Amino acid sequence: MSRLSARMLSALSANRDFHEMTLSQRVRISHAPLVITVTLLCIIFATLLPDILTRPLFQTGLAVLAATTVLTAVVPWDRLWYPFYWILPILDFIAIGYLYAGSHGLAIGIYLLAIFPVFWLSWSRVSTLGARILSFLGPLAIVWNPVFASAEPITGQRLAAPILGPLVTLAVAVTVTVMRKDMAAQQAALQAKDQQLENALNLSTERSELLDVVLNAIDVGVLVVNANGTAVHKNNSMEALDGRIRPDGMKHTQEPDLLFFGLDRTTALPADQRPVARAIRGESFEDVLLYAGPPEDQLALSCSARVLRNEQGFNGAVIAFHNITPLVDALRAKDDFVSSVSHELRTPLTSIMGYLDLAQEEAEDTGLTGAIPHAVSVAQRNSERLLRLVSDLLATASGSVSVDPRPVPVAELISTCLRAAAPRAAAAGVELAASCAPALAVQADPVRLAQVLDNLLSNAIKYSPDGGTVTLSAWADDTCTCLEVRDTGMGMSEEDQKELFTKFFRTGAVRQAGIPGAGLGLAISKNIVEAHGGTITLVSRPGVGSAFTVSLPHSSSLAVSAP
Repeated sequence: MSRLSARMLSALSANRDFHEMTLSQRVRISHAPLVITVTLLCIIFATLLPDILTRPLFQTGLAVLAATTVLTAVVPWDRLWYPFYWILPILDFIAIGYLYAGSHGLAIGIYLLAIFPVFWLSWSRVSTLGARILSFLGPLAIVWNPVFASAEPITGQRLAAPILGPLVTLAVAVTVTVMRKDMAAQQAALQAKDQQLENALNLSTERSELLDVVLNAIDVGVLVVNANGTAVHKNNSMEALDGRIRPDGMKHTQEPDLLFFGLDRTTALPADQRPVARAIRGESFEDVLLYAGPPEDQLALSCSARVLRNEQGFNGAVIAFHNITPLVDALRAKDDFVSSVSHELRTPLTSIMGYLDLAQEEAEDTGLTGAIPHAVSVAQRNSERLLRLVSDLLATASGSVSVDPRPVPVAELISTCLRAAAPRAAAAGVELAASCAPALAVQADPVRLAQVLDNLLSNAIKYSPDGGTVTLSAWADDTCTCLEVRDTGMGMSEEDQKELFTKFFRTGAVRQAGIPGAGLGLAISKNIVEAHGGTITLVSRPGVGSAFTVSLPHSSSLAVSAP
C-alpha cells in the first residue's frame, strides 16, 4: 500500500489541472489522502497503541482499504460507465467502519476519516442528491455499527450520542456540492470568456493580416504615426519610398532629415510644413503636392493625412504618399506639346490673317462685290477665332499669367464688354443688362480683366440656348469689389461644378447639346483672377441658371470720380 501511496503522491505533484486529468488519475488522487492519513495513523498506533493493530476488525479495515487502493490502481476506470467509480468511496466507508469498530475503546475520532469519501462524493458530478444521502448514511452506519454490534440494549441515548458526526458530514456535503456548482458555473463563465477572447484575438489577427495584405497590395505609401510622431507601421510601398527620399549614407532618419522640397523643386520644405509635422499638430489635409528625393531622381508626391483620436484626444495619424511623378510628367509633356503646337500654329495664322486683311482692303479699294468679299470676310472671322483659341492654349500651357495693374473704371469696362458681346447676344436671343455704380473703380490689368468678363459673358450667352437674360453687375462691400455675371440658362449639377475650372472640362449636358468650345475659358479666367489676388466663385442650379462672381480685394480697389 506504501508503493501505491507513493504513486498517488507523484500524481498529486503532476503539473496539470485536476479537471484536465483522466478519470483514472482523478480516482487515484481522490483516494490518496485517506490512504496517506491511515498510513500515518498506523505508524502512530504502532508506536503508542500497538494493541489496535492486533484487533481483527482493525486489520479487516486495513485489508478493505488496501483492496480498494489496488482497485484504484489497476481498474481502467476511463473505459467503464462513469458513475461506476462511486463503488470506491462506498468501500472507503466500509473500511473506515471496520477501523472505527476495531479501535473502539482505545482510540476516538477515527470515524472522522469519513470526511475524505464525503468530499470525494460531494465534489463528483454524478449526483448531488446521491452524494448528500451517502454522505449522511455512510458515516451514520459507521457510528451506529458498534451500537448494534454490542450486547448492550439499544437505547435512544446510545443512538443519539454519535449522531453529530453524520450531521456534520451531511452539512459538509451540502456545502461542498454548492461550492462545486458555483465553481462549475464560474469555470463555465471563464471558459466562455476565454473562448470569446480567443475568437476576438483570432478575428483581430485575421483582420491585421488582411490589412497588411491590402496595404502591401496598393502602390500608395502608408505611414502610421503615434501621438509623438514616431512611426508605428509602414507598408511595403512606404518602406521603398522611404529609402528613395533618405539622404545617401543615412539609415536611421527623422522627418526633418528627409529630402522634401516645395513646388519649385529646389527649396527644402520647412520642418513645420512637412507631412508628419502637420499631422501631429492635428491637421487633416488632402492631395498636397510636394517633391522628394535627390534632384537627379526626384519624385512628385501627393500627400494626404487623417488624424486618429480616442477618449484622451489626439492619438496619432495616418499619412498616405502617392507617387504621381508619371502623371506630373505627362501633364508637363502635354503642356509642352500644346505650347509647341500653339507656337507653330500662330506663325502661319498671323500670315494668313495678314494676307486676308490685304485681300479685304483690295476688295474695298476696287469696289469688288459678290461672293468673294463675303468669303474673305468669313475666312478672316474664323482665322481670328482660331487665333484666340491658339492664344488660350498658350496661356493654358504656360500656367502663369502676367498682369499690369492700373486704375480701371468698372462702369466703362462693363460697357465695353457688353458692346462686344451684343452681336452674339442678339443672334442667340439673349437680353443683356448691367448694374454698376458710376464711381466704382478697381486696380487691375484692364486687358486681363476684360478677358475674364468676355469669357464669362460668352459662356452665359452660349449656355442660354433658349434666350433669357444675362446681367453683368458690380458692387463694393467692406472687403472687396465684386463683379458678377448672372444668366438664366441651362445651369449645371453639383458634380459638374466641382470640375468646372479644370482645363478642357465640359459638362455632359453641353456636349450633348453640341455647343462648341474647348473648355479653356474658365481655367484661364481663374488664373487671371488669382493673379490679381482675387477669387472666382459659382452658384448654379440645373434649369435655373448660373452666377459667376469675381471678388477682388480692396488692396486692388480704389474710388475714382465720375467723368
